[in-house]
Amino acid sequence: MKKRVTLTFPKRSIQIPITYRLAKDFNVAANIIRAQVAPNQVGKLVVELSGDIDELEAAIEWMQTQNIGVSLVGREIIIDEQSCVDCGLCTGVCPTDALTLNPETFYLTFTRSRCIVCEQCIPACPLQAISTNL
Repeated sequence: MKKRVTLTFPKRSIQIPITYRLAKDFNVAANIIRAQVAPNQVGKLVVELSGDIDELEAAIEWMQTQNIGVSLVGREIIIDEQSCVDCGLCTGVCPTDALTLNPETFYLTFTRSRCIVCEQCIPACPLQAISTNL
């Protein structure tokens, strides 16, 4: 099973080797999607956790006991197809190629399963046809 979560670290918990502990103690793989972590500051990680459902729940409980905020990520990228003119500017900033131009039709193609919701495409769109659902 997979869960995408946002982890919020208080300043004092920033030194805990979270991904190591998740793998070693709970057999949970953590794919880091986005990270904003610096010494003596509140840190944020967006990670996709994968493993057995019971192990995932135990890992989340453990993180909460370490004063790490855990919240499920429910955001998705939304493309307003009525406003989009298929200019392709968003494809240049998409790190996962979730946004591409079809080479035959030159229409924008969005592969939702590849999207990591990094939101880099939102400011790249000159017509503001891209947004999130939250």
